Amino acid sequence: MPPRSDEIDRYTDKYFVRTRAIVERFGDCRVTYAIFMRRPVLCSPRLALDWLHRVAEARGAGVEIEQRFEEGGWVGAGEPMLYITGPFRHLVDLETVFLQRLGPACVAAFNAYTMCIDLPYVGFLAMDARHCAGAEMAEMMAYAASVGSERARREIGARGFIGNATDETAHYFGQSRGLGTMPHALIGYAGSTVRAAEMFHDTFPDEPLNVLVDYFGREVSDALAVCARFPELAAQGRLGIRLDTHGGRFVEGLDVAQSYAVLERHAPHAIRTYRTPEELGWLTGTGVTAAAIFWLRERLDEAGYKAVRIIASSGFGPSKCKLMASVRAPIDVIGTGSYLPERWTETYATADVIAYDGVPRVKVGREFLFPQAARADAVPASP
Repeated sequence: MPPRSDEIDRYTDKYFVRTRAIVERFGDCRVTYAIFMRRPVLCSPRLALDWLHRVAEARGAGVEIEQRFEEGGWVGAGEPMLYITGPFRHLVDLETVFLQRLGPACVAAFNAYTMCIDLPYVGFLAMDARHCAGAEMAEMMAYAASVGSERARREIGARGFIGNATDETAHYFGQSRGLGTMPHALIGYAGSTVRAAEMFHDTFPDEPLNVLVDYFGREVSDALAVCARFPELAAQGRLGIRLDTHGGRFVEGLDVAQSYAVLERHAPHAIRTYRTPEELGWLTGTGVTAAAIFWLRERLDEAGYKAVRIIASSGFGPSKCKLMASVRAPIDVIGTGSYLPERWTETYATADVIAYDGVPRVKVGREFLFPQAARADAVPASP
């Protein structure tokens, strides 16, 4: 993962580059950095640390790292996650790139974990790649999803993330390649949902068949038509119906009144408690709602296709997953890129030097970063 050691000057904040030049002129010292974040996260430092080790090795710099939490460990707001000790001249210009690789991954891992915990019976598919700002971010998000997912598996046996959309980062999920079947463009090319399913199955006969059904606005009709065309796959549980209806219209056969009626049959408590406008929209509004998922499940079961899976996508972040969990929506798999941090400011990791040649010193207000044993020996900051 770039940049290499000889490229860092181009990618790091100029004041760090200038500080390195000053330290090289006036004399090096050994410093300790404390790394922390301002919100609770899951510790996900592997990519950042791998990069730091490579750069330190290239520079011949001896660097000591105290990782205070295991990977996937819960880190509170303001708690030092790492202590990094080494030559000031070799560490000072690494802060920018190091923090870029740490903060977003920690927040995304937290979000992925909460979704998996809320919906432990659902498998998640990471479909974030095309929403990422380049390959580096895509790797961070895949890594983060795997960290959050693994913690949820350990804690409560959640299914968690079963894979992702690209070959490059599939290894984070124990896969050799990315997962996924068809975009809407294939259905437009084929001219019908059933024909697109036939084309896919003819080309990849050994693959499970997951079919988008919202292209023509006939989610139920096209789902049943695909099932009728592939009855053996449907009976074997190798056929999935992906619901990805956008927020501009209702799923076929639904409106507000009908959506309330569906929830009354399956989750009456859902509409008898206070809901925010956003939550109410996820229950009974347009797009992929709880009512829509129950409605499609009803229609499939009535037609005898009880083994056909429902894959839901479109806006499934932590809050929407929590809402779906509260009504136990009958979802088999969720396709999501929404564990990506929604508030990018929350991803900002911070590094402060807290010791110079073994003498504890930090700017006023950051004394909480000192290890407990060092607090009594700290040298007050002075003008």
